[in-house]
Amino acid sequence: MHCESPIKRRKSRQIMVGNVAVGGDAPISVQSMTNTETTDVTATVAQINRIQTAGADIVRVSVPSMEAAEAFGEIRKQVNIPLVADIHFDYRIALRVADLGVDCLRINPGNIGREKRIRAVVDKARDMNIPIRIGVNAGSLEKDLQKKYGEPTPEALVESAMRHVDILDQLNFYDFKVSVKASDVFMAVAAYRQLATRIDQPLHLGITEAGGLRSGTVKSAVGLGALLMDGIGDTIRISLAADPVEEIKVGWDLLKSLKLRSKGVNFIACPSCSRQNFDVIKTMNELEQRVEDITVPLDVAVIGCVVNGPGEAKEADLGLAGGTPNNLIYIDGEPNQKLGNETLVDDLERLIRQKAEKKLAQMAEDERNIIARA
Repeated sequence: MHCESPIKRRKSRQIMVGNVAVGGDAPISVQSMTNTETTDVTATVAQINRIQTAGADIVRVSVPSMEAAEAFGEIRKQVNIPLVADIHFDYRIALRVADLGVDCLRINPGNIGREKRIRAVVDKARDMNIPIRIGVNAGSLEKDLQKKYGEPTPEALVESAMRHVDILDQLNFYDFKVSVKASDVFMAVAAYRQLATRIDQPLHLGITEAGGLRSGTVKSAVGLGALLMDGIGDTIRISLAADPVEEIKVGWDLLKSLKLRSKGVNFIACPSCSRQNFDVIKTMNELEQRVEDITVPLDVAVIGCVVNGPGEAKEADLGLAGGTPNNLIYIDGEPNQKLGNETLVDDLERLIRQKAEKKLAQMAEDERNIIARA
């Protein structure tokens, strides 16, 4: 039941966002963006810490003013995750956050202004080894492109992106990544596929303004899933009208489903039916919340009856197959013990944590053996 991933990733240059590699053979990173007022340092730091705890590799912060830039500097001192500053129009803000320790500048060179200003930002980025992200959005295309194409199209997005790429190329600056986001799934996917053949820089994937938690998750999974299966994408942001922590959870679930990265518990659970011998939905709702803190990759099957239960449970690190009068636990493919329904969630949590600890110890031992043989 466990097939190897057939995905062959697009070859791209590698850049460094702080200590996180993006592109090349680096793992696909997961990021989100704060939605607090950046000038509220306490609230923004607290949110960044929650996003990081959820599993983020990178966090983006909007910096719309010089006041926000100064606040960004205070935020930078209090967190240890790579930070991207989101900046539009005012090149002086980019120069200031560069001095304050930003790890990446999200700008569009074309809206910074005159060539002298663009050159100042690029020179600063080069001198301080700060990469740039070009961010093109269907909702903010240049007016001449809107007139040329009549409406946002994949070709318009790519043409806009290439304008900004050309500016950086002319300044001999190559440490950048690019996004071409749209809220329309087909438009975004087509634009990314076209851009992937035009440049070798890493691509930042996203379906922008995707919607609320449920609808946005579905749109993002469809669009980003299609691109990732094509091997396109080096870092992802799930854009949801929801708590940014949820964006990280969805991002990780997406990568885990495609076997591109592994972290935490991967649940295999049945949708439940009248054959179930315990309340699968209630059990899963409680378990998912209880074991969110586990970071060790672990497959856990929770199946309500004996039809598919034993087969799925045998394939997981730990599996539960519903049965009468008791449910059967499998560990590493072998029957291990029986559990009643009275304390089922407590017992499952205990066993999952025990298995995670053993797997972590084995991973550490394997790493020591590799180092010893080197």
